[in-house]
Amino acid sequence: MRTSVYLDNSVYNRPFDDQSQPRIWLETLSLSLILQMIEFGNLKLVSSAMVVYENSRSPFPDRREWVNNCLGLAKYTKQLDEQIRAKAHDFEKEGLRAMDALHLACAEAAGVNYFLTCDDKVVNRYKGRKIKVINPIEFILIITPQGR
Repeated sequence: MRTSVYLDNSVYNRPFDDQSQPRIWLETLSLSLILQMIEFGNLKLVSSAMVVYENSRSPFPDRREWVNNCLGLAKYTKQLDEQIRAKAHDFEKEGLRAMDALHLACAEAAGVNYFLTCDDKVVNRYKGRKIKVINPIEFILIITPQGR
């Protein structure tokens, strides 16, 4: 079974941030590698109605188009339901913002292996055990063979 990933909007929008900062540049490079692996069929991209909704609220047409193109690679888009909303409410009690909590609840419900985000608060505050929540740089280091 292929590894499945869910990318939040912070990852999709990383190419539009200040690339002179080393971490941002590395996260952008990681996104590029992840998208390449998805296109080659080595990873399965899973999305959600939350990613689509959040992207639709972007005031930047070029960013919206970019993210929509990326979302076209998704094999599955998880829709919201009452169980997801209830789980998101539990995540909010752990200190996550409502939008982040909904993203995580969707990713858990979709059964992904990895939830990727550039937001350190999300990485540090997620207390669930169903998925691995990490930065895209760390993800690349985990899934690529070492020493080649």
